[in-house]
Amino acid sequence: MDSAAWTHRQSRALPAPAQRVFLALTSPVELRQWFAEAVSVDLRLNGEFAFWGRHTYGAPARPDSRQQITRFERDRVLGFQWPFDGVESEVVLALSAEAEGGPTDKTALALEHRFAVKPAGPCGEELIDDLWRLTLGNLDAHLRGGEGIVLPDYSDPSPEVRLSIIIDDPTDRVFQALINSAALNQWIASAAEVEPRIGGRYSYGWTYEHGGRSVAGGPTRILDLVPNERLVTDWPDWRGDPTRPTTRVAWLLEPLGGKTRVTVVHGDFARTTDISDYPFGWPGFLSQLKAHLEGRRGNQEPRTN
Repeated sequence: MDSAAWTHRQSRALPAPAQRVFLALTSPVELRQWFAEAVSVDLRLNGEFAFWGRHTYGAPARPDSRQQITRFERDRVLGFQWPFDGVESEVVLALSAEAEGGPTDKTALALEHRFAVKPAGPCGEELIDDLWRLTLGNLDAHLRGGEGIVLPDYSDPSPEVRLSIIIDDPTDRVFQALINSAALNQWIASAAEVEPRIGGRYSYGWTYEHGGRSVAGGPTRILDLVPNERLVTDWPDWRGDPTRPTTRVAWLLEPLGGKTRVTVVHGDFARTTDISDYPFGWPGFLSQLKAHLEGRRGNQEPRTN
């Protein structure tokens, strides 16, 4: 891997004015709600900006004093040092109106994570990208009131995403929405293919571009199947990298007196950062399933168990 300096860039539109976003980025009380288990902030240029604990990648114990504020423009720019896997790095977060002359109640966040040398190890660039997808997803959820925040446990050897929702329909109807091609095309798929047996084909027909190549996304086959009880599929790497481990998605159905509790468990991740922004995508799919089955837009938000 090239040892030259390297910068990861990411952007996100956030549902709050810049002043509110900046507070979420700098208040120890708020940072502990969406970012890290432990935080110490001395809010001034060269002041301490330390974070550690099980929710911080590579920092279960209190870090050294190198975690300092490197750039500080109130409500506009925050920069801080982050020793990352033994490599010096700096994070710079810049805030601005979402668009020139746009609404002041929304903020565009531009992130730069600058490394002295490119991260080593397998898929180092993807690790940083997934880390910030998860982190900024939590910031977005925090600014919306806190529902859906998923603080990862980097000490967990078996990380997973687990969410559930209650749908006002019996399990047999819910199961058909998961296993019938025509039904899948109404709420999640574009051109579903289903062979309803273990080992059978199971595809949503998703295709998209990533990194200059076409990717066939989503599941490809059924790993386990018990009618009206569970459906388990594979879930290959969303970037289309065949060298990355394949994960598993389980749909679990529990009858509740004519209703059904639907639980999605996405697991078998090789590393915690690989959960990426799945915690923020699966709630949308569960809501789409609920709306499809109940014939109206669901008003119950999925919850993380």
